[in-house]
Amino acid sequence: MADVDTKVLTAHVPLPLAEKVDQLAARLERSRGWVIKQALSAWIDQEEERSRLTREALADVDAGRVIDHQAVQAWADSLTADTPLPVPR
Repeated sequence: MADVDTKVLTAHVPLPLAEKVDQLAARLERSRGWVIKQALSAWIDQEEERSRLTREALADVDAGRVIDHQAVQAWADSLTADTPLPVPR
């Protein structure tokens, strides 16, 4: 395995959260650091995807690719009906 440069990060977390991390680490037979690295990696991936989707949505708005609010509201209101409206486009 290749050597990977690392950096120690320190964060104060509420005791209940720290206890959950410890419990998860014990259950998985992994270190606390491993659990935190997994969680942090997943959160960063999620935030990067959210940012990408936001930029994509803003580009759609800038290009005029939008759906009228009233059309969306009418569609949402129809979802409880026997024959809902088609998804607005």
